[in-house]
Amino acid sequence: MRGLMFMLLGAFGLLLTVEGLLRFLPVSSATQTDYYVDPLILGYPPGHRWTTATGWDLRNAQTMKANNFGFSGDVDFDRDPQAVALIGDSYVEASMLENADRPGPQLTRALTGRRPVYAMGAPGSALLDYAERIRWAHDRFGLRDFVVLMEAGDVRQSICGSGNVHGPCLDALNFGPSVQKSLPASNLKRWLRHSAFLQYLTGQLQLKLTNFSQLALLANAVAATPVESSKAGPYKPAMDKDAQREAMVRAVADAFFARIDHCVEGHLVIAILGRMTREALEDGSAADTPLMRERSLFIDLARTHGVTIVDAEPPFREHWRQSNLSLAVSPKDGHLNPIGVSLLMQAVAEQLP
Repeated sequence: MRGLMFMLLGAFGLLLTVEGLLRFLPVSSATQTDYYVDPLILGYPPGHRWTTATGWDLRNAQTMKANNFGFSGDVDFDRDPQAVALIGDSYVEASMLENADRPGPQLTRALTGRRPVYAMGAPGSALLDYAERIRWAHDRFGLRDFVVLMEAGDVRQSICGSGNVHGPCLDALNFGPSVQKSLPASNLKRWLRHSAFLQYLTGQLQLKLTNFSQLALLANAVAATPVESSKAGPYKPAMDKDAQREAMVRAVADAFFARIDHCVEGHLVIAILGRMTREALEDGSAADTPLMRERSLFIDLARTHGVTIVDAEPPFREHWRQSNLSLAVSPKDGHLNPIGVSLLMQAVAEQLP
């Protein structure tokens, strides 16, 4: 028993030492996300500061700050019909980039500063979440013009159970409207989120601690446990029936445009990502995958609603004709780097008054 006690004390001392050392490093810290400004919009506490980094070696470490309404960025929101809302997921928040290189500041510069840009990015969200932000931005700030930066996968990720839903979604079986929300954080969860060691394990190393799954879940700063989940489970593209895919895209598009119908009093520009690399853009088969067919159908449907589409592929293809510089952050991070963001925001700015 005495030996066991010394062993436990030694292990506890080692954990405290590791915890202390990691607190001197830019380990990703607690984001404290919750539904602060709206029952269906997940965000950060207004004024909150946190740290982000990628991988075991803490690449691209950044100190992030939430504005007065809990969105990442230095621009506070106020009622201003001249402002442009820039809405999307981690591609808009772009926590791996310096602030000046993120889409919000880059679009502001592309517009020559003549209009403020309210960046409303939230990682792990999808198209129907963007509709809620459009609705909220219109009602709260009187905004008329909106830019949505979306991935091709944002359509299928709007199906309940995709793991990329903050609120509204469509049932995987019948594509009916549903809701999935994160459960409120318990006191224990809030406490565990402040452990640098646990954040390093679950955030930097992305470890799934099978034998301690509940502890890992509690420590995860961005865990999204559904309150209301689809009985049919997540939508699985492997089903691969074209008719089902088309029905899914049409259902998501209909739900999206119905939700924002009264909100877009000015312009709606949707910038949609596709293939990014030279090899993919030159490969005809890469343009005919199920995901790319979903993308093409959504673009067609959006245009029937009078939406201005900015297809990211043409400016990216032109870039590859003139340069060998990558458009991605790194080989392990496919988000847009400052060059890719600049190309896309310049194209978007050309479509705004």
